[in-house]
Amino acid sequence: TEPPKGLRANLARLYQTCVTEETFDACKTKHKYAKLLFALSYFHAVMLERRKFRTLGINIAYDFNDTDFSVSDDVLKAYLDAYENTPWDALKYLISEANYGGRVTDEIDRRVLSGYLNQYFCEDALEVPNYRLSSLDTYFVPPEGPLQSYKDYIQTLPQNDRAEAFGQHPNADISYMITDSTITLESCLSLQPKTDGGGGGGVTAEERVLDIIDDMLSHVPQPYNHEKLMKDKEDDLSPLHVTLFQEVERYNILINNMLTTLHLLKKGIKGLVVMSADLDEIFDALAANKVPGIYLKAYPSIKPLGSWTRDLMARLDQITRWIKEGYPKVYWLAGFTYPSCFLTAVLQTTARKNAIPIDTLSFEYSIVNAEEKEVHQPPKEGVYVKDMYLEGAGWDFENGNLCEPSPMELIVDMPIVHFKPTDNKKKNAKGIYSCPLYMYPVRTGSRERPSFMTFVDLKGGACDSDFWIKRGTALLLALAT
Repeated sequence: TEPPKGLRANLARLYQTCVTEETFDACKTKHKYAKLLFALSYFHAVMLERRKFRTLGINIAYDFNDTDFSVSDDVLKAYLDAYENTPWDALKYLISEANYGGRVTDEIDRRVLSGYLNQYFCEDALEVPNYRLSSLDTYFVPPEGPLQSYKDYIQTLPQNDRAEAFGQHPNADISYMITDSTITLESCLSLQPKTDGGGGGGVTAEERVLDIIDDMLSHVPQPYNHEKLMKDKEDDLSPLHVTLFQEVERYNILINNMLTTLHLLKKGIKGLVVMSADLDEIFDALAANKVPGIYLKAYPSIKPLGSWTRDLMARLDQITRWIKEGYPKVYWLAGFTYPSCFLTAVLQTTARKNAIPIDTLSFEYSIVNAEEKEVHQPPKEGVYVKDMYLEGAGWDFENGNLCEPSPMELIVDMPIVHFKPTDNKKKNAKGIYSCPLYMYPVRTGSRERPSFMTFVDLKGGACDSDFWIKRGTALLLALAT
């Protein structure tokens, strides 16, 4: 059955159905158990409710249930009774990795579980009176007392939860409400008839789609001359140029596909050829201002048709300038169909240059305090990357670190970042947040094309790594608009 909505409702249900007087009194170390049981209950409720924040909350919506809670409760009782000193590491591992983590298939989601348990399962939760479970004073671990005292406390909690109760910024509420509203509006639009009425003298769907086709055809260029490109660059067959050849090949497939299908659809609308099922699908997509699925095989995107077309032109412009002017000083990583292949080529370049195995290298990241027009030379090692977006945090441009976002600041444009290949040595993780980098806002991607690419090390500023993990802070190469 679907669990109730809200932290209070979820906590009340757990204490009503899963915690009885008998189980509550079963642990010998009652002074520890009562408090940590509440912390565990809060953890369970938070993980269920966090799903409402969508990608800012968790990448995949897991169905955590009462069995997960009950097994963790049994582990908690057993380990508290077995050890005089609280075995924090063992408890956190068994609960977040083995029990709840057994359902979790996403590495970044696993970090979220660990981040919460690091906060809820600690010595302060036992020693500090009314230990706070969030930045709000409302949610805390109640003092040791009978079972009823915990039930009474739960009833004092607000019915509507603020984002801060989950370790989120208030902006997260705005973000998920915008997403929910968009889904509702799209559902309403999908109920509209596909064709316009013919009696009102308005523009028909066919006429609108013909205008869209003409506009797209006026922008889509002819395919690149792949053979000529390879011949022109034959004296410099670097890993980066091999990536360029592959990108040109993929974009040529997309361009040819678009030119062929758009011309065919134009003829089909005019009655010159029979409309196939594929052409019908493309027609419906264009009429709804969506990108036809056949075009999305080149690279994933959730942009509407107009934005996607402009984005495609910008991608092709980067490729064209690279062909004509040589290696870019600053790369637009989102402009590649397979940006991860480009980053591998960057590592290969350094590996060949220094005659070392590529698996001994990884990236080191630093912020470039300059505008693109002020960058006159590429770096000696690695590449400069522009136009990445930060979600779930703000950026302190003066100090070069993460910070609290301003109200309504849902997305932040990042400065240029230097991706520098360096030896695989243990890096100093203190004050650093390993920020996941995704291709586009759908963080899970698809089975064929995962969205996650790598972790980019960013300075965490005044907050530790767990703080930003709970915020769902991430870098995106592309946006939804």
